[in-house]
Amino acid sequence: MKKKVMVGMSGGVDSSVAAALLLEQGYEVVGVTMQIWQDDKKDDAGSCCSLSAVDDARRVANTLGIPYYVLNFKEIFDQKVIEYFTNEYLRGKTPNPCIACNRYIKFDEFLRKAREMGMDYVATGHYATVVQENGRYLLKRSVSVAKDQTYPLYNLTQDQLAHTLFPLAPYEKPQVREMAKKLGLGVASKPDSQDICFVVHRDYASVIEERTGIKVEPGNFVDGQGKILGRHKGIYHYTIGQRKGLGIATGKPVFVSKIDVDRNEIVLGEESSILADSLIAADLNFIAIDRLEAPVQATVKIRYGSREAAATIEPLGADQVKVVFEQPQRAVTAGQSVVFYQGDTVLGGGIIQ
Repeated sequence: MKKKVMVGMSGGVDSSVAAALLLEQGYEVVGVTMQIWQDDKKDDAGSCCSLSAVDDARRVANTLGIPYYVLNFKEIFDQKVIEYFTNEYLRGKTPNPCIACNRYIKFDEFLRKAREMGMDYVATGHYATVVQENGRYLLKRSVSVAKDQTYPLYNLTQDQLAHTLFPLAPYEKPQVREMAKKLGLGVASKPDSQDICFVVHRDYASVIEERTGIKVEPGNFVDGQGKILGRHKGIYHYTIGQRKGLGIATGKPVFVSKIDVDRNEIVLGEESSILADSLIAADLNFIAIDRLEAPVQATVKIRYGSREAAATIEPLGADQVKVVFEQPQRAVTAGQSVVFYQGDTVLGGGIIQ
């Protein structure tokens, strides 16, 4: 009997080819788009969950000859992703809502729904690899260094990894596009979705205002000694390490070194002020091990696009670690995730405090 797999189809080329590959591999494939956010007044054709994305996914499913459904996850997305996003910004942190979406929606609720529908696996178009070694499921990098997406997947559990397929693991992106062309899929040349699906034109402040009713208030830019340097347009417009778009002239390059919510101030400093030799992380998830019981050497990424840095990870208790860098790192930002690697294997990760 064929194994059944539910593929999360975003209407993009990656998830479309993932579905096609699973068909070729002999699985019984069902395509699903997770409807997680939709405001008809703000529909964005480039979003992973826009009306046009649903249309694209449906056309691909028809071309492949597989059943296709749209499932409504709006309520839990609102609770677990949008509420988290706004609350973190209100606390002066810089959250990563796509990681929260992976954690609570794409590999939790989606898998639960798939099981209800009698599926054996879920699958997505992520570039990552799952292997089983010595009775434990491991998350490893994909073949494509440029597209590797293990960083936002560090929250996957052993049960989720056991029931998740990543068909694109052995491929580079140009290969995936070429396969889509050969299969006659209309999304072969479709650009990748880059923006947060519920934020239009990167206007985070408007989302927060609409969600909470709290108006984003201007405040002061200050230096490390508290001297007023100018006015900022609201703390939600800034993140640690930011240099461009400050709208202030100081005669030298300055960076956001601190966001003081209580005083509604943005502290600016020279580049040395945004270098850190360590960080504390909490809300941990380990994949390669059950828990961290002693210091380990690893490389770490402090944001999706950052280079890995050598570090020692030290346990601080039940759900905290200290990460001590060999070399100071630039713009360590509270609210972002730090992910730990040993070679090609994801050890685990957590949220920077």
